[in-house]
Amino acid sequence: MLPNNLKEILDAKVDQYERPSFIESDPISIPHRFTKKEDIEIAGFLAATLAWGNRKAILKSANEMMQRFDNSPADFVLNASDKEIDNLQSFVYRTFKDTDLPCFVRAIRHIYANHGGLETVLAQKPNDSSIRSSIINLREIMLPFLDPHTRKHVPNLLKDSAAKRMCMYMRWMVRSNDKGVDFGIWHSIKKEDLILPLDVHVGNVALSLGLITKNGKDWKTASAITEKLKEFRPEDPVAYDFALFSMDMEE
Repeated sequence: MLPNNLKEILDAKVDQYERPSFIESDPISIPHRFTKKEDIEIAGFLAATLAWGNRKAILKSANEMMQRFDNSPADFVLNASDKEIDNLQSFVYRTFKDTDLPCFVRAIRHIYANHGGLETVLAQKPNDSSIRSSIINLREIMLPFLDPHTRKHVPNLLKDSAAKRMCMYMRWMVRSNDKGVDFGIWHSIKKEDLILPLDVHVGNVALSLGLITKNGKDWKTASAITEKLKEFRPEDPVAYDFALFSMDMEE
């Protein structure tokens, strides 16, 4: 059973943590270095892809990646020579190996050259009305440019991944910048359609609060939590990402 004052508790945590001070220690600080739309969305996509493990290590590696792009990610991705892209093979982070970044750069270049960019691709829902369809579509477009190892870094919802990092990235791009944290630069996707970024920690908090009765690490669980959160904020359920994340950190 949900606590009677759960909305009040969660709203207080959102107000506490959805502040610019949240940015410095979070991977969202990487796209916050930029002002141009294409720089923000490309830097954000790649930073979100690296966002697992120790947060300091994530930020160190993501900042190193931006330096490899001469701190102009969109210009590099769209205009670098093949040799410059191949030189990225010296970049590694945990299971993100030497061939992965060149593959990602070529895949993202293809998306901007032939599909209108990341926003356009993720706004498409070719099979149903959910962003699940959008994420599947993105993976299908990227696959020809990814070697077998690199494919593990793009969520596969046909195998029922929770797509945590992709959902986090879409939160960054879609939700309003009113609080100075997320960007609100994508207007073709509605924030009420977003799905909560789910990892084991957020899942454990959701279970302890009664938002779900059985924990999981898949899209079904992420969707179930999001539907419960819509009872509190139907127009912006993913705002509670700040609350659930912070409650896990505090615990």
